[in-house]
Amino acid sequence: MAARRDRRAESTAPGLLAAALAILIGVVLVQPLPRLPPRWLDLALAAIALAGVVPCLRRRAPWSACCLAMVVAAFAWTSWRADLAMHARLPHALEKQDILVTGTVTGLPEARADSTRFEFDIASARFHGSAVPVHGRVRLSWYAPRGNVPPAITPCTHWRLRVRMKRPHGLINPGGFDFERSALQQGIIATGYVREDPADAKLGDGACVDGLRASLGNAISAALPNDAHAVRLLRALSVGDERALDEHDWQVVRATGISHLIAISGFHVGLAAVFGALLVRLTWWLFPGLALRLARPMAEAAVALPAALAYGALAGFGLPTTRTLLMIAVVAGWRLLRRGGGFAEGFGLALAAILILDPLSVLSAGFWLSFAGVALLAWTLAHDSSWRGRLKEIGFAPLLMTVALLPLTVWFFGQASLVGPLANLVAVPLVSFVIVPLDLAACAVLSAWPAAGAWMLHLCAHLVDALWWLLVQLAAWKPAMQYLPRPSLLAFALACGGAVWLLAPRGVPARLLGALLLLPLCWPRAALPVAGAFRAAIVDVGQGLSVLVRTRAHALLFDTGARYPSGFDLGAAAVVPSLHALGVTHLDELIISHGDNDHAGGAVSVLAAYPGTPVWGGEPARGPVPMRQCHAGSHWQWDGVDFRILRPPAPVTIQGNDAGCVLLVSGGDGRLLLPADTSSKVEPEIARAVGPGPPLVLVVPHHGSKTSSSRGYLAALHPRFAVASTGYLNGYHHPARSVVARYAELGIPLLNTPTTGAVRVAFPADGPPRILSEGRIRRAHYWREH
Repeated sequence: MAARRDRRAESTAPGLLAAALAILIGVVLVQPLPRLPPRWLDLALAAIALAGVVPCLRRRAPWSACCLAMVVAAFAWTSWRADLAMHARLPHALEKQDILVTGTVTGLPEARADSTRFEFDIASARFHGSAVPVHGRVRLSWYAPRGNVPPAITPCTHWRLRVRMKRPHGLINPGGFDFERSALQQGIIATGYVREDPADAKLGDGACVDGLRASLGNAISAALPNDAHAVRLLRALSVGDERALDEHDWQVVRATGISHLIAISGFHVGLAAVFGALLVRLTWWLFPGLALRLARPMAEAAVALPAALAYGALAGFGLPTTRTLLMIAVVAGWRLLRRGGGFAEGFGLALAAILILDPLSVLSAGFWLSFAGVALLAWTLAHDSSWRGRLKEIGFAPLLMTVALLPLTVWFFGQASLVGPLANLVAVPLVSFVIVPLDLAACAVLSAWPAAGAWMLHLCAHLVDALWWLLVQLAAWKPAMQYLPRPSLLAFALACGGAVWLLAPRGVPARLLGALLLLPLCWPRAALPVAGAFRAAIVDVGQGLSVLVRTRAHALLFDTGARYPSGFDLGAAAVVPSLHALGVTHLDELIISHGDNDHAGGAVSVLAAYPGTPVWGGEPARGPVPMRQCHAGSHWQWDGVDFRILRPPAPVTIQGNDAGCVLLVSGGDGRLLLPADTSSKVEPEIARAVGPGPPLVLVVPHHGSKTSSSRGYLAALHPRFAVASTGYLNGYHHPARSVVARYAELGIPLLNTPTTGAVRVAFPADGPPRILSEGRIRRAHYWREH
């Protein structure tokens, strides 16, 4: 009978895996849509799918028809869930309005010197005394009153707050982070800040897993008061608390490819289950009579799953954690039901369960990295159950994972770590088998036996410091991190096929030829302008400016976006990723137009990524980095393209916006004018300096403020089109309505980055300027509806 059950399990495994893949296809087909189907169509598709699935349940239909029905059902289900999520977002009419909300703090609040950032689950909301339909998770900041510290926000507490919010809106750049997609996947319906109001009040405390995570993190900090860096790492490794990690920490983590270890990963959750099973084995070995009452495999299953659940709770049930928990639950269920089962069945059930429970999880890079990594490891590694086989798998896994996930890593992040295999070979066993178990054991005994817990944490700290020293040395190697341009869909597909072929099990012929399919991904063909031509990219940096100008062999960056007191740096978050995605390996010149933060704030991050770049500026005394004074009359030529500084006049005796550098770039048949934040006072002078010539593209001066873009200036320049770089619903109301109307009256098309995203413009040597792409149109998806 047992053999018959095993044969039945083997026969159902391929079917379960095929069904899961069919569901995945249906879910994925929704994601490229620029608009979601109407709900009546979702219902119609669901009815059609149901009619097709019923015969499958009775085993009266071929598998191909069943899989097609599942694709249709998954499409309808995902479309409906996505539609609900989009409609849950903050209504447009309530954006930038004061709303009174009540709810609960979720996650781990991030306290800074001037503010506290936290996620808040809104239970009810009122606007002008009336209830409004705002329910769900929002991301808030509570800024400290001048001269004071921000209020203490702790997990699980209930509050009433006066808030001002807007719908999720991110910056859309080549290689940039898509916040709107991430917000949809995480269920974030709005972002905003707390207004100072007498109505703001704490309503009570609560109990939740996040409170336990915070308590454990605080216990680690208290036990190691003199080793702040080890505390940051141990908190991240034990309870997934990444709040204290700084930018340098993340640079080391990314360069060495150990991001999966810093947060609690699925592998760690699996180890928790293994330790639970080993504890049962030890107990049954010490007390053999227990086997007469309960079979050891069933006892292992009964303990392993709760152990994994408990540890997964500390991670906040992220995607890798949930995937591992579901697979452990399947295995435990087999044991408890005395059934057999293989990897394909467990993998298929876990994949299908996640997609049914949360179809929007496919919007996360973690979903693809998690499932693809597990599938490729199972595809590649031999299933040797001996300890030598397991040891061999642990040794080979880091190298295999680096190669297997290279296409996905480049697709999602545009980077690859050359030292990742070596770093993971050391870090994976040390962190997973020594540091994390010791860290958790220390947290468990701290309250009962403080001295022993503190000693164990000090031992963990020494191990972490030693490991970190090695990782810093590896990350310091200049080629450790390789940045690659965003690949084409064809190059990505070829690389995925190449990785599967290269890592195929023994017996598959010519496996090394799979490496050839990785070449278009790793060494893409660069499409550079010809002599006399150039290209420009107006980077979406919100309320600020950053423009990249490229000729055939040179690159110039004009301004770098802002860096805010919170630490959010547009240079690091938007400008540098855009440069990497566009294949810029070096900068020949950086111009900081003037000293305002929205133009100069990101300069430090840009120079950190491109050291040695010469810097010029209109206000060197106000700049965040050393720079030389730019002045009118400076002129040079790169690859047949002329660059000319029009302002400020030498010697420079003025300050403020009109002291900014103004740059004119002239190619064979097109020109680009970058006037920074200059005002209408100096616009006649700039117009005379520009003079007549080939068609002109204008970057709107001062983001479209009322003090610029005068009628005479625009009439004299008569640009082919203009681009305004502004922030979504910015507090300055740029571009001003009167200015927008002026451009329209003069017949000048006006593009605005909150609507377009990054704008790329080509200036051919023998033709007028043309728009190559607008980020929001090129990457149009349903989650960008506003």
